[in-house]
Amino acid sequence: MLIALVDIANLLLSVVSWVIIIQVILSWLFAFNVLNTGSQGVRQLAIAIDRITAPLYRPIRRIMPDFGGIDFSPLVILILIQVIKKLLAGVVMQYYGM
Repeated sequence: MLIALVDIANLLLSVVSWVIIIQVILSWLFAFNVLNTGSQGVRQLAIAIDRITAPLYRPIRRIMPDFGGIDFSPLVILILIQVIKKLLAGVVMQYYGM
């Protein structure tokens, strides 16, 4: 049962990681005018991803200092996700004595 719960948590954390990576890449493509923000579909995708990631970034942005236009909060969240995954793997290894 514990392994199933850890697997589900790992899957959800992986999905969140990919959403963050997609959001970062989209922001770069918008910044360099590779994607047109006038396109309704692209704009809706960006808004949806921003609504998903904004609650994750908000606490980190409050703590982190301003780096002059560079946002390190996605990187901090991705590092925290990897730490949580390692901790979950350690719990499973300790619980099952592997």
